[in-house]
Amino acid sequence: MTDPFDADRESDLAPSHVKEPDLLDAPDERRLSEPRPYAPTPQPEHSSRAPHLGHVIVFLCFAFLVLLLSQLLLLTPHGSHALKEGAQMVMQPKRQIAAMAIAYLATLGFCVLAFPLFWRRGFLVGIHWNGAQALRLAKRLIPLGLVLGLTVQAISSLIPMPKSIPMDDYFRSRSDVWLVTVFGITLAPVFEELCFRGFLLPAFTITLDWLGPLLRYLSAFSFARLRGDEPPRHFHFFDDAKSAGFADGTDNLTFRSRTAIVGASIVTSILFALLHAEQLAHAWTAVFVLFFVSLALTAVRIRTRSVACSTLVHASYNLSVFITLFIATGGYRHLEKMIQ
Repeated sequence: MTDPFDADRESDLAPSHVKEPDLLDAPDERRLSEPRPYAPTPQPEHSSRAPHLGHVIVFLCFAFLVLLLSQLLLLTPHGSHALKEGAQMVMQPKRQIAAMAIAYLATLGFCVLAFPLFWRRGFLVGIHWNGAQALRLAKRLIPLGLVLGLTVQAISSLIPMPKSIPMDDYFRSRSDVWLVTVFGITLAPVFEELCFRGFLLPAFTITLDWLGPLLRYLSAFSFARLRGDEPPRHFHFFDDAKSAGFADGTDNLTFRSRTAIVGASIVTSILFALLHAEQLAHAWTAVFVLFFVSLALTAVRIRTRSVACSTLVHASYNLSVFITLFIATGGYRHLEKMIQ
C-alpha cells in the first residue's frame, strides 16, 4: 500500500522546475532596488530684500576709506612742503579727479568681489543693473537725458547764483575741462547711480517697508488710548508677495508697498541734492532743482527696473551740460565766458 505521505515526501525531494516568484522581480520592488540619481535639495529663492542698510554702510565706509587713502597718496610726494601748501596742491582739479577715479574704481571692484558672498548672486543681478534693458531703450533714454539737461539749464539761467562757486575751479584750464567732461559722462554717473539708485533706494525702501506698519500700529495704539478705546493687540508687516504694482517681476523694488517706494525716492533724492550742494555754493534754489532731477532719475530706475537705464539718462543729462558749455566757450577755448 502506498503511503500518501511518501508521495508528498518525494515531491519535496524532487528538483523543482518552476521558479518561485522573486520579490525583487515585482516592478515596484525592482524600482526600489535600483540606484536612483542624486537629487539635490531645492534651494530657496534668493530674497529680494537686498541691498539693505547694512550693505549700504559697508559700501559707504569702504568708498570713504579708499577716497581718504587716495587723497593721502597724492599728498605723500609733497610731504616736505608746508601742510597748507600740500593741501592746496591736492585740491587741484586733476588731483581731485584722480583721487575720485581711484576711489570709484576700487569701490566698484570691492563690490563685484564682496557683495556676491553676502547675496549669493551676482553683484549686477543684486542691484538689478539690467544692461540689456538699457540697450533696448537707449533710443528713448538718451534723448530723455538730453532734454532733461537742457530743461534744467534753462530753469537754472533764471535762478540767481553766487558770482563764484567751487565748481568754477574745475573750469580754469582747457585740460581740466576735458578731464571733467570725460569723468562726468562716464565714471561719475555710473558710481552715483550705483550709490543712490542701486544701494540707497532699495535699502530705504526695505527700511520704510518694515517701519511703516510699526508706525501705523503705534499711531493706532496711541489714538486708541487717548480715546479710551481698546488698543489693537497685533500689527503685521507687508507680505513678501505683496507687489507695489510698479512692475511684474522679482527685483528688489517690486515686492514693496507704494508708500515705501515713494518715501525712499524722496529721501534718496534729498541726499542726492545735498551731495551737490557744496559744489553749488549752497545755492538752495539750484539744489532744489537737482532734487527733482534725482526724482526723474529714480522714476526711470523704477519704471524700467534697471539701474543701467537711470545711469544712461544721468550720463546724457551731464553730456547736455558739457555740450552747452563746449558751444558757449568756442570748444573750451574761451573759458572766461563761462564765469563772466
